[in-house]
Amino acid sequence: MSSSNEAAAPQNTSINYEQLTQSWPAFEAQILALLETLDLADKALVCDHVALRVNSIASADALRDAFSCVGKIISDNIINGRTILIIELDTPLTLGQFSIACVELPYPSDKVYPQEGWEHIELVIDSKAKECDTLSQDLLTLCPKLSALLPSEQAAEPVLSSSLDLSSQGLASLAGIKIKMSSPKGDKERLANPTIAFKRDDVCIKVHPHGIKAVIASEQM
Repeated sequence: MSSSNEAAAPQNTSINYEQLTQSWPAFEAQILALLETLDLADKALVCDHVALRVNSIASADALRDAFSCVGKIISDNIINGRTILIIELDTPLTLGQFSIACVELPYPSDKVYPQEGWEHIELVIDSKAKECDTLSQDLLTLCPKLSALLPSEQAAEPVLSSSLDLSSQGLASLAGIKIKMSSPKGDKERLANPTIAFKRDDVCIKVHPHGIKAVIASEQM
């Protein structure tokens, strides 16, 4: 791995494959609850992958080896200056109604995560959006309830739920959810894939218009 990665993270192994397996049910329960809150649970969406967070290269290397025994690496790319692996599993993970074929394993940057392990899932919606504003409007069409969190056509930026009186709107369940809009892109990617992330506590759900395999295919163009 790159020397910049080596300098950025401590070299202790703090999360392993067995711990990930044991923690999956708790992660699944949190994600399913957040999906229900966001009104995304019954939309028949595709979950293209699940992502990890690790704080050390030793952990990332050990997980790379472990996942290579139960799948194959289909992408090894640099995104925002750090290595990110995509592993296609021999047997998909099951999360509620979803069958998740791929795992995203990012190598650490200079950010230290408060909790290592499973961190988010990524959903694909029917959208031709090339930027976050259009994606936001498409998501609002699918889930009007999210209008309390997402920007309208007149608003340039989303409003964090913590700044809203959601209880007065009958939407108290949305309180504490943070939103981030971004357009992460790998060095080789040619496909615009804007992303809207909804985070509550230690888990996150991201929504975008293109699945991970389509993004990987764009690297070959």
